[in-house]
Amino acid sequence: MAVPQMPPLANESLVETLKTVTRETVRVYITLLKIMVPVIIIVKILDSIGGVQLLASLLSPLMALVGLPDILVIVWATAMVSNLYAAMTVFYELSSAYTFTVAEVSVLSVMLLISHGLPIEGGIAKTVGVRWSITLPLRIGGALLLGAIVMAIYQWGDWQQQPISLIWQPELKSPSFLGWCIEQLKMLGTIFFIIWLLIGLLRLLRFLGIERFMHWLLTPFLRLLTMSRNACNATIIGITLGLSFGGGLLINEVQQGKIDKRDTLLSICFLGLCHSLIEDTLLMLLLGADINAILWGRLVFAIVIIALMSRFIGKVDEMSEPTPNEGKPGP
Repeated sequence: MAVPQMPPLANESLVETLKTVTRETVRVYITLLKIMVPVIIIVKILDSIGGVQLLASLLSPLMALVGLPDILVIVWATAMVSNLYAAMTVFYELSSAYTFTVAEVSVLSVMLLISHGLPIEGGIAKTVGVRWSITLPLRIGGALLLGAIVMAIYQWGDWQQQPISLIWQPELKSPSFLGWCIEQLKMLGTIFFIIWLLIGLLRLLRFLGIERFMHWLLTPFLRLLTMSRNACNATIIGITLGLSFGGGLLINEVQQGKIDKRDTLLSICFLGLCHSLIEDTLLMLLLGADINAILWGRLVFAIVIIALMSRFIGKVDEMSEPTPNEGKPGP
């Protein structure tokens, strides 16, 4: 990803480089805060008044489509409106009273991985021009479709029917409101630090020529998805670290006019189905899930869906929101 309007590192002092990286980070971070802070507050309010339980009751009939016990719907609902950590806490509470098989937990895990954090991540998608009417059906429908496929495979081969063996379980506790506020502030602070490192790393990769090498390695993959080179780095960041970080960099590129609407749509949709392959996969392994489903199954599923989408996609203007700088006069 070419960081916009930045002279080569060789022409900058270290102090100038750090200032430039920090300015870019602040701009991206403020954009993310405008999305994340209101959503975090709204989700907390909904959780306090029983919004998660209401969503779970609405989703309960869908669990039969993927062959899961109805009781697990509350875990899925929690992940949708909150995050994987909150969903894991609910799962651990259930695991003390119920016995689940590896197959069941693996199916649940792929559903959690695809359709978690929808308010925040959907808000990020909307900021770069991808409508909620695209994001929600893709991620919820994708979770159900992959869950059904994985369960059908397990049932066909009579695989992974043994009870799960949890290798780690946290001490469950209900944090106070003050504790919750502190945790959110820590999370937001961590995001700023990581984005600062990512933008600095991307500049260094460009300077060393590694960015070009990464593009060369990904050429077959990008050709399959018919995605341009300009969308490459933000997508890579999202795949490895998460949609919030990849989406933050994507916002930066879209605002500078470096990525067109089609590539933005394909990149966001791909990241919706498959992001944070490292951290999120490790979290689901802690639940006892099968790595073949939660890593390779999810990756192959995302590639196939987006490859098909890229070939049958309609007029992008009709599927996208106006981008942040769209319609504004140029400088």
